[in-house]
Amino acid sequence: MFGNMKDLTGSAIDRQNILNNKKAVENIKNFLGIKGMLFDGEYRFTRQQIVEFYGIDHSTIDRYLSQNEAELKHNGYTNLKGKALKEFKEEFGWILQEGAKAPQLGIFNFRSFLNLGMLLTESEKAKALRSKILDIVIDTLNEKLGGSTKFINQREEDFLIAMAREPAYRKEFTEALNKYLEMGNYKYAVYTDSIYKAIFFEKSTEYKLILKLEEKENMRDTMYSEVLRLIASFEVGIADYMKIKSETIGRKLTPNELNELIDEFAKQRFWIPQIEDARSKMASRDYGLRDIIHERLKPYISSLSAVDYERFLGDKSKDLLQRVLENPELLDVFKRLKER
Repeated sequence: MFGNMKDLTGSAIDRQNILNNKKAVENIKNFLGIKGMLFDGEYRFTRQQIVEFYGIDHSTIDRYLSQNEAELKHNGYTNLKGKALKEFKEEFGWILQEGAKAPQLGIFNFRSFLNLGMLLTESEKAKALRSKILDIVIDTLNEKLGGSTKFINQREEDFLIAMAREPAYRKEFTEALNKYLEMGNYKYAVYTDSIYKAIFFEKSTEYKLILKLEEKENMRDTMYSEVLRLIASFEVGIADYMKIKSETIGRKLTPNELNELIDEFAKQRFWIPQIEDARSKMASRDYGLRDIIHERLKPYISSLSAVDYERFLGDKSKDLLQRVLENPELLDVFKRLKER
């Protein structure tokens, strides 16, 4: 997982995922042991220091800044001018060489220093650093999770609450299938799949295969709270639609009629932003946290925010047992999860 096969030079999403992982960046900083100049709350590095560290020349920095300006500035590269430049020179002017009298000065913070190292193809030191960065990302995850990311979703604060409500919504859906659909008992599995396909384009069997779930493991136990809430909303909404449709026609629905109903339901404008959001969260989090790609959701992959990393890996994230000990009223949910 997160192996050295990843090419950081070619993937802006992979670069940003690492740079947004606060704990990983901190561990990389400790490994390198470089501090720079503490200015305005952050350690800073001059272009000359970058040249010396990566073994490149100033024209190479200029080229990468020109080609990747938005990304590097997003991650902390800045041009000091005016008052800020004056204050920087007063404190660190002695270290400056070229450009000491220039009206502006480009400086890197640690994140943009790493960002440049992930981009540089001309530097052997940058290449070695990229390999070590990927190793440290793996070690950071293992340190927090003990090596498995399968149930990383359960570390989120809202997960247990979503799971506590899930059985009631699920029951409404299964009861509607029982009352309003003319079909054998295999309908429960078939139409659970239909909902997953309507939302995520993939069957439950595909999802289980991608996450390498064992037969006894329930896929909902691996889902993020927002995804669980959307599925629950779909299930109770479709249950209501089935009731209305069945009572209108005076009989149970046929499978074809229910298929059409689900298709029409999913296309309502009300659902579009919610479905798009759930697809993006599942695709991006599974890629960034589990190193998993849902092929049908590739267009929805984006970098994870620092907030997401904090939610699942930060100080506020906790394993399931810790949360139950702090919230004993959720013990029944915990038991149900463990019995699956």
